[in-house]
Amino acid sequence: MSEYSTTGKRWYDKDPILKEALELLRLSSDQQKEQAKDFMLKLQEEVAQDVIERIYDIVTKYQGKGNRWYDNDPVMIKAVEMLRQADPKTQRIAALKLLLALEKGSIE
Repeated sequence: MSEYSTTGKRWYDKDPILKEALELLRLSSDQQKEQAKDFMLKLQEEVAQDVIERIYDIVTKYQGKGNRWYDNDPVMIKAVEMLRQADPKTQRIAALKLLLALEKGSIE
């Protein structure tokens, strides 16, 4: 499974807010990333169980092996994949909250 679509863009490039939130997350400090992982993992309640199982497969496949900025951290892989598998409305809401929290410097 690739993070790129047939147009060569990453899955989150289709939404400018989601793209900005993930780019800001990529550039964040390790402490902010730790807080963000917990925040994004709360999305589990909004994602179906079969999606969660696919995410665990992705974590196993890419952990330490992929080229994406988050592939070296199994929890970050899981958090980002949760966001990726969420419906567009949930992605946008989560991205807005994440973006605001990262810009304020405090993620709850």
